[in-house]
Amino acid sequence: MKSSNVLRWAGCALTVFAIACTTPAPPPAEEAAPAAEAAPAVDRQAEMGKFPDREFLRKQIANFEWRATEGNKLGVETMVLEGDPSKPGYYLTINHFPPGVMSRPHFHPDERYCLVLRGTWYTGESKDWITDKGKLVGLKPGEYMRHPAAGPHYDGALDEDVWVAISGYGPTSATVIDGGELFGAVPK
Repeated sequence: MKSSNVLRWAGCALTVFAIACTTPAPPPAEEAAPAAEAAPAVDRQAEMGKFPDREFLRKQIANFEWRATEGNKLGVETMVLEGDPSKPGYYLTINHFPPGVMSRPHFHPDERYCLVLRGTWYTGESKDWITDKGKLVGLKPGEYMRHPAAGPHYDGALDEDVWVAISGYGPTSATVIDGGELFGAVPK
């Protein structure tokens, strides 16, 4: 499948995904308030605004503005498509992992929604970094992963460039479990 088709498909999936994420989940049945006392619904769309004040936006791959992710020295880049991950509200980014670079075990304060756009993105769920490459789970373009808030994990690229779309509600950050650098070269 051509990259342009993958990106078109991913764009459609992300749009549906973003709409689904803007609707707050109802509380569990045992915590539900009686109907007369129910709090008003949150209008997450109001945070962004509506047409005509909020214009249509298109960004083409050739015009993506990549920046170094969290000051790393290994070539991981981020392109912010929507919002600001460091501030309250919805954000959508694309992370680019060069071959042989993965994040080290870390967690985020917010739940994050990830869709692979290019390459095979390898993921692990542990506080210990890549002790067994056989336990890594590879996700291909079009495949999805949710990172629950505070869930320890690591992810990145082994032998090819990887692009992953990541969305959530900020502010977000990454807390490295051992306090070291967020990104590292994959051990041989």
